[in-house]
Amino acid sequence: MAGIRCTLAFIFHLAVFITELVALDKDLRIGTEDFPHKRTYGGRLKFLTFWCLIIQTVYYGLCLINDVFGSNVRPSQNLKNRSSLQKFRDFFYASVVFPIGVFVVLTFWGIYAVDRELVFPKALDAFIPSWLNHVMHTTVLPFLLVEKYLVYHDYPSRSKGLLACIGMVGLYQLWVLWIAHHAGIWVYPIMQVLDWQGRTGFFLACWVVIIVIYITGEKLSTAIWGMSPGKLRAQKIQ
Repeated sequence: MAGIRCTLAFIFHLAVFITELVALDKDLRIGTEDFPHKRTYGGRLKFLTFWCLIIQTVYYGLCLINDVFGSNVRPSQNLKNRSSLQKFRDFFYASVVFPIGVFVVLTFWGIYAVDRELVFPKALDAFIPSWLNHVMHTTVLPFLLVEKYLVYHDYPSRSKGLLACIGMVGLYQLWVLWIAHHAGIWVYPIMQVLDWQGRTGFFLACWVVIIVIYITGEKLSTAIWGMSPGKLRAQKIQ
């Protein structure tokens, strides 16, 4: 069973990595003359979606490397035998890849349902094909859930994981504020229509959402794989 799961994981990682790579290539090929927003300060790096696309591509590429050269130790085995690649993969998935990916999907489609012009104006349909939009904003979530089922990820302590997770979100928020200050551009139309009180509330709400997503991911992993012996012992001591 474990061997079949590892084989399925490798096939899955290869398929998703190719999908993400093709999507990244397509996005990079959309010229600034077609998509003027990419011509302004910050270019593509203004958008959290682009950050997410890079993160997902790097992650699934890392998974492939780990599948070949690293390890896939499960909680029923000795976690001390995890390779450095697996340790980094696990931490990266738990604290950055899963929270940021789910956050992008939920916030994008949540705002889109209220008013798409606030996050993905209709004019962009002429430049961004539907399949690319879905790879960037939809398939991220099912891919992450399949990954969670196929591959065990040893979560770090909640304090360390949340620190890295919130740190990534905070870094992006500072980047958004810097762009607004330096270039007079609000990355997303929703930021343009909010006053400073509204923007502060929106930023804080993002922190709450990302924390909830992180804890949900942690609990899902425990529900699927159970708790590692080390964490069980630590819990008994407490």
